[in-house]
Amino acid sequence: MRDIRDYSLLGHNTFGIDAKCSRFLEYADETEARLVAKILREEGQPFLIVGGGSNLLLTRDFEGIVVHSAIKGCEVKGTEMTCGSGMTWDDVVALSLDASLYGMENLSLIPGDVGASAVQNIGAYGVEAKDLIVRVEAVEIATGETCTLTNADCQYGYRDSRFKHDWKNRYLMLRVTYRLATEYRPRLDYGNIRAELECKGISEPTAWQLRETIIDIRRQKLPDPEVTGNAGSFFMNPVVTREKYEELAAQYEGMPHYTIDAEHEKIPAGWLIDQCGWKGRALGRAGVHSKQALVLVNLGGATGNEIVALCEQIRHDVRERFEIDIHPEVNII
Repeated sequence: MRDIRDYSLLGHNTFGIDAKCSRFLEYADETEARLVAKILREEGQPFLIVGGGSNLLLTRDFEGIVVHSAIKGCEVKGTEMTCGSGMTWDDVVALSLDASLYGMENLSLIPGDVGASAVQNIGAYGVEAKDLIVRVEAVEIATGETCTLTNADCQYGYRDSRFKHDWKNRYLMLRVTYRLATEYRPRLDYGNIRAELECKGISEPTAWQLRETIIDIRRQKLPDPEVTGNAGSFFMNPVVTREKYEELAAQYEGMPHYTIDAEHEKIPAGWLIDQCGWKGRALGRAGVHSKQALVLVNLGGATGNEIVALCEQIRHDVRERFEIDIHPEVNII
């Protein structure tokens, strides 16, 4: 187990914010997770559980303990794939295809770790982690006991779960089990997947071709955090009533939308932000990516508070123009 004092979190957040924590604990197996839970109980300090840091914005040093999982490994049994919470998510997607198991392809290149997939209910191009998760194994911090949580227990919603609410800071993730399919059924009707495939001259992609196409799309739209600090999509796409959608559709011909149910439509937050003129603009050292308005970027040396100020100005402008509230997907500390 790693136990480090006065630890820099620069390598644990993709925004590239050089904040520190008082103590850093990293567990690599279940026994070490139990020990970390015991330390958290006995120390009584504030603590923060982090994954790959791709959904995190630090606005200050963290005066407490930061916990990270380094549990690796994947095991396949039939159509179920059980992965360590510290595994890199995109590695797992590739491993699933190596095992001839399907369903994760549209989630290719989403940054972060396996544990975060279960907390955040990551999603892209018509697929969400909740569609695949069977169960989560975790250590309960209060008792140090290992427990198994079902998909239903987690109460998943759009980029949401109980881990973000009444279960926040209650568990240390060990493993996540996903149920995949042996029959490949590509989902191509979300976003610009078909258009990108047509550009490649592909009408019926293999699973690997679909994965590579998703990766290409994401790389075209999203900046590399190794070059430009960012956390991917900063805002959640708002879900509005059909009445509100029809009101806006009458004003904005061709406005993109995705039907949720008979009463609700989802409108891309990136489109709303772009309509407000923010794509490619900056506020000091924080900016909006020139190719995807949903992405806020660190232009060099920005503080977390500067990025928050940009976030709030964008939210204000969207609210003023569309009477819609957009909310950060990123965890702001």
